Amino acid sequence: MTSKTFEEIFLEAVDEALASLGESVKQSIYYHLEEKFKIPRKEIPNRVKDFAKGLEKIFGIGARFLEILIMRKLYDRIEKPIDWNEHKEFAFENYVEAARRSFKKSQG
Repeated sequence: MTSKTFEEIFLEAVDEALASLGESVKQSIYYHLEEKFKIPRKEIPNRVKDFAKGLEKIFGIGARFLEILIMRKLYDRIEKPIDWNEHKEFAFENYVEAARRSFKKSQG
């Protein structure tokens, strides 16, 4: 049983995904997110839509690759099936919300 919050687990997944590009690239992305888009690292779990838009502005279509990588890392960390609503558009923020619900359900 983990005592971590979903927000901490999500940030670890983001860190791991961005680090796969290299440590200096990861730091650069966090810097740009904070400076250009006013999204400090610690606020990412509560501003998923803004985070996704920031990645899109930085990487264009390549942001999709990072989002999928983050989703994979997140899924590995929560170790629970994602409670997915097929009627929702498969968007990064919807996936994160579904993962959050699955995680909270398993904690309760």
